[in-house]
Amino acid sequence: MSLLRKIIFGLAGIVVLFVAVGLLLPKEYEVSRSIVIDAEPAEIYPSVVDLKQWSSWGVWFQRDPNMQIEYGGPDRAIGMYSKWQSATQGSGEMEITELKHNKQVEYSLWFPEYDMGSTGRITLETTPEGTRVIWRDSGEVGANPVDRYLVLMIDNMMGPDFETGLENLKTVVENQG
Repeated sequence: MSLLRKIIFGLAGIVVLFVAVGLLLPKEYEVSRSIVIDAEPAEIYPSVVDLKQWSSWGVWFQRDPNMQIEYGGPDRAIGMYSKWQSATQGSGEMEITELKHNKQVEYSLWFPEYDMGSTGRITLETTPEGTRVIWRDSGEVGANPVDRYLVLMIDNMMGPDFETGLENLKTVVENQG
Protein backbone atom coordinates (compact mmCIF):
# COMPACT_ATOMS: atom_id res chain seq x y z
CA MET A 1 0.00 0.00 0.00
CA SER A 2 2.88 2.35 0.67
CA LEU A 3 4.14 2.10 -2.94
CA LEU A 4 0.67 2.83 -4.34
CA ARG A 5 0.36 5.87 -2.06
CA LYS A 6 3.77 7.15 -3.28
CA ILE A 7 2.71 6.73 -6.91
CA ILE A 8 -0.57 8.57 -6.31
CA PHE A 9 1.16 11.43 -4.47
CA GLY A 10 3.85 11.53 -7.16
CA LEU A 11 1.27 11.81 -9.95
CA ALA A 12 -0.69 14.42 -8.00
CA GLY A 13 2.52 16.38 -7.51
CA ILE A 14 3.25 16.29 -11.24
CA VAL A 15 -0.27 17.56 -12.03
CA VAL A 16 0.02 20.36 -9.46
CA LEU A 17 3.44 21.34 -10.82
CA PHE A 18 2.09 21.31 -14.41
CA VAL A 19 -0.82 23.57 -13.44
CA ALA A 20 1.37 25.89 -11.32
CA VAL A 21 3.90 26.34 -14.14
CA GLY A 22 1.04 26.87 -16.60
CA LEU A 23 -0.35 29.68 -14.46
CA LEU A 24 3.04 31.41 -14.55
CA LEU A 25 3.26 31.29 -18.36
CA PRO A 26 2.18 34.32 -20.40
CA LYS A 27 -1.44 34.50 -21.48
CA GLU A 28 -0.78 36.92 -24.35
CA TYR A 29 0.96 36.22 -27.65
CA GLU A 30 2.01 37.96 -30.83
CA VAL A 31 3.10 36.42 -34.10
CA SER A 32 4.77 38.67 -36.65
CA ARG A 33 6.34 38.12 -40.06
CA SER A 34 7.35 40.49 -42.85
CA ILE A 35 8.47 40.52 -46.46
CA VAL A 36 9.55 43.17 -48.95
CA ILE A 37 7.47 43.29 -52.14
CA ASP A 38 8.75 45.06 -55.24
CA ALA A 39 5.63 47.23 -55.61
CA GLU A 40 4.08 50.41 -54.29
CA PRO A 41 1.67 50.19 -51.32
CA ALA A 42 -1.19 51.17 -53.66
CA GLU A 43 -0.51 48.02 -55.71
CA ILE A 44 -0.54 45.74 -52.64
CA TYR A 45 -3.37 47.27 -50.62
CA PRO A 46 -6.24 46.02 -52.85
CA SER A 47 -5.14 42.40 -52.27
CA VAL A 48 -5.16 42.94 -48.51
CA VAL A 49 -8.22 45.16 -47.95
CA ASP A 50 -10.53 42.96 -50.05
CA LEU A 51 -11.13 39.78 -48.05
CA LYS A 52 -12.30 38.09 -51.27
CA GLN A 53 -8.72 38.45 -52.57
CA TRP A 54 -7.24 36.54 -49.63
CA SER A 55 -8.14 33.26 -51.34
CA SER A 56 -5.51 34.08 -54.01
CA TRP A 57 -2.67 34.24 -51.47
CA GLY A 58 -3.80 32.87 -48.09
CA VAL A 59 -2.30 29.46 -47.39
CA TRP A 60 -5.45 28.09 -45.73
CA PHE A 61 -7.51 28.51 -48.88
CA GLN A 62 -4.92 26.62 -50.89
CA ARG A 63 -4.88 23.76 -48.40
CA ASP A 64 -8.65 23.33 -48.69
CA PRO A 65 -10.04 24.31 -52.09
CA ASN A 66 -13.45 23.03 -50.90
CA MET A 67 -13.61 25.53 -48.04
CA GLN A 68 -17.07 27.11 -47.78
CA ILE A 69 -16.69 30.91 -47.58
CA GLU A 70 -19.31 33.59 -47.03
CA TYR A 71 -18.61 37.31 -47.44
CA GLY A 72 -20.66 40.19 -46.15
CA GLY A 73 -20.64 43.82 -45.14
CA PRO A 74 -19.37 46.67 -47.28
CA ASP A 75 -16.70 45.62 -49.80
CA ARG A 76 -13.16 46.72 -48.96
CA ALA A 77 -14.35 48.75 -45.95
CA ILE A 78 -14.67 48.59 -42.19
CA GLY A 79 -17.29 45.96 -41.44
CA MET A 80 -16.45 43.67 -44.37
CA TYR A 81 -16.34 40.12 -43.07
CA SER A 82 -15.70 36.59 -44.12
CA LYS A 83 -16.89 33.37 -42.49
CA TRP A 84 -15.52 30.00 -43.46
CA GLN A 85 -16.02 26.33 -42.75
CA SER A 86 -13.43 23.73 -43.55
CA ALA A 87 -13.06 20.09 -42.62
CA THR A 88 -9.25 20.45 -42.56
CA GLN A 89 -8.61 24.12 -41.69
CA GLY A 90 -11.35 24.70 -39.12
CA SER A 91 -14.05 27.32 -39.06
CA GLY A 92 -13.75 30.98 -38.31
CA GLU A 93 -14.85 34.54 -38.82
CA MET A 94 -12.85 37.62 -39.74
CA GLU A 95 -13.97 41.26 -39.84
CA ILE A 96 -12.14 44.40 -40.89
CA THR A 97 -12.13 46.77 -37.92
CA GLU A 98 -9.79 49.58 -38.94
CA LEU A 99 -8.29 50.89 -42.18
CA LYS A 100 -5.59 53.35 -43.14
CA HIS A 101 -5.75 53.66 -46.91
CA ASN A 102 -2.68 52.10 -48.60
CA LYS A 103 -1.06 51.74 -45.17
CA GLN A 104 -2.85 49.29 -42.88
CA VAL A 105 -5.69 46.80 -42.52
CA GLU A 106 -6.69 45.69 -39.04
CA TYR A 107 -9.08 42.82 -38.41
CA SER A 108 -10.62 40.75 -35.66
CA LEU A 109 -10.51 36.99 -35.96
CA TRP A 110 -12.75 34.51 -34.17
CA PHE A 111 -12.60 30.71 -33.99
CA PRO A 112 -15.90 29.56 -32.47
CA GLU A 113 -14.77 25.92 -32.18
CA TYR A 114 -12.03 27.01 -29.76
CA ASP A 115 -13.83 30.02 -28.25
CA MET A 116 -10.71 31.98 -29.15
CA GLY A 117 -10.14 35.26 -30.92
CA SER A 118 -7.30 37.54 -31.91
CA THR A 119 -6.54 40.84 -33.56
CA GLY A 120 -4.51 41.00 -36.76
CA ARG A 121 -2.87 43.80 -38.63
CA ILE A 122 -1.21 44.02 -42.02
CA THR A 123 0.93 47.13 -42.37
CA LEU A 124 2.51 48.48 -45.57
CA GLU A 125 5.70 50.54 -45.16
CA THR A 126 7.56 52.14 -48.04
CA THR A 127 11.27 51.25 -48.17
CA PRO A 128 13.99 51.89 -50.76
CA GLU A 129 13.64 48.24 -51.90
CA GLY A 130 9.84 48.36 -52.30
CA THR A 131 7.14 47.92 -49.68
CA ARG A 132 7.66 46.05 -46.44
CA VAL A 133 4.51 44.13 -45.59
CA ILE A 134 4.27 43.28 -41.90
CA TRP A 135 1.65 40.77 -40.78
CA ARG A 136 0.95 40.60 -37.05
CA ASP A 137 -1.58 38.67 -35.04
CA SER A 138 -1.99 38.94 -31.28
CA GLY A 139 -4.34 37.63 -28.70
CA GLU A 140 -4.88 36.27 -25.25
CA VAL A 141 -5.58 32.68 -24.23
CA GLY A 142 -7.08 33.43 -20.82
CA ALA A 143 -6.55 31.87 -17.43
CA ASN A 144 -6.57 28.19 -18.42
CA PRO A 145 -3.06 26.91 -17.61
CA VAL A 146 -3.20 24.31 -20.39
CA ASP A 147 -3.95 27.01 -22.98
CA ARG A 148 -0.98 29.02 -21.72
CA TYR A 149 1.35 26.23 -22.85
CA LEU A 150 -0.07 26.92 -26.33
CA VAL A 151 1.44 30.43 -26.17
CA LEU A 152 4.89 28.81 -26.10
CA MET A 153 4.18 27.07 -29.42
CA ILE A 154 1.92 29.51 -31.24
CA ASP A 155 4.70 31.32 -33.12
CA ASN A 156 5.92 28.00 -34.53
CA MET A 157 2.35 27.02 -35.40
CA MET A 158 1.20 30.26 -37.09
CA GLY A 159 4.48 31.77 -38.26
CA PRO A 160 5.10 29.40 -41.19
CA ASP A 161 1.55 30.07 -42.49
CA PHE A 162 2.21 33.82 -42.34
CA GLU A 163 5.53 33.35 -44.16
CA THR A 164 3.93 31.28 -46.92
CA GLY A 165 0.99 33.69 -47.19
CA LEU A 166 3.35 36.65 -47.54
CA GLU A 167 5.38 34.81 -50.19
CA ASN A 168 2.14 34.08 -52.05
CA LEU A 169 1.08 37.74 -51.75
CA LYS A 170 4.47 38.80 -53.13
CA THR A 171 4.04 36.46 -56.11
CA VAL A 172 0.47 37.64 -56.79
CA VAL A 173 1.35 41.34 -56.61
CA GLU A 174 4.64 41.18 -58.50
CA ASN A 175 3.05 39.14 -61.32
CA GLN A 176 0.07 41.49 -61.83
CA GLY A 177 -0.27 42.90 -65.34
